[in-house]
Amino acid sequence: MKPAKKLRNWLLFLMVSFMVRLLRALPRKPAILMTRNLGRMAFYVDGKDRRRTFRHLSMAFGKEKSRAEIVDLARRVFLHFGTTAADAVRIPKLIREGLDSLITVEGREHLEKAITPNRGFLTITAHFGNWELMAAWAAQQGYRFKVIGAPSLDDRFDKLITENRGRAGYSQISRGKGMRELIQSIKKGYSIGILIDQDTKVEGVFVKFFGRWAHTAVGPVVLAQKYRMSIVPAFIVMKEDLSYHLEVQPPVELESTGDPVRDLAVNTQKCSDRCENIIRRHPEQWVWMHRRWKKQPRPGDALNIEKAF
Repeated sequence: MKPAKKLRNWLLFLMVSFMVRLLRALPRKPAILMTRNLGRMAFYVDGKDRRRTFRHLSMAFGKEKSRAEIVDLARRVFLHFGTTAADAVRIPKLIREGLDSLITVEGREHLEKAITPNRGFLTITAHFGNWELMAAWAAQQGYRFKVIGAPSLDDRFDKLITENRGRAGYSQISRGKGMRELIQSIKKGYSIGILIDQDTKVEGVFVKFFGRWAHTAVGPVVLAQKYRMSIVPAFIVMKEDLSYHLEVQPPVELESTGDPVRDLAVNTQKCSDRCENIIRRHPEQWVWMHRRWKKQPRPGDALNIEKAF
């Protein structure tokens, strides 16, 4: 790594570490006010992500929303993630103060029914709402829980993130490198949380997301079929009063027709549809700056994919 880049990363880490300590020292409302203003500022300063957010919102809602509505929605996206950043950083403190006063839960019975004597459940969710807080809630409720997460480009940030998750009561399995740990954890009865809403380098298929082909991870479907686990979608929404509502949905009903290629595509589409439905209901709470439609089928592939449906 070039010296200039090493220095930049070090200064960034020092700044982030200082902000973490400051936010944890502040009461919740002042901390939220600070990060909310940072989110508002980022909308104007971060031109690259702002342009991506405009573009992706236009791709998803261009036929049903005016340009003014899309601009306002983009602004609220930045504001939302600025707002939730304070709680994500302050999770250990929120746990000490009690999560039950902050989070209401709907559909917990779906988690209870999904647990068997020797198997946990698979939870699929999205980079939506405050997903870190949802994982903390699950761990604090006594579920033996691990999440699959992508390593960052800097070990210092990895350590900061994993320590925060560890203090919340759950741990991370490194995506792409922790297959042995993942299988061992499943066999030991752990439940696994998986984010499926981004275009990454993992094994996937193309399914429709907001009417466009999107490369989507097949891991949840493969694991569910191989280890006979239920896939339970769950999403946590920040409400206007700054509290949260956790929506645990009924398990995804997986098809098994004897055609593994078709079944993989159809079942992955079902998982993706759960994400799209909640994002349509609360579009300001999803990461529209992510390049969700980055990879596309090669010419002629789309027709073959559509045959699966």
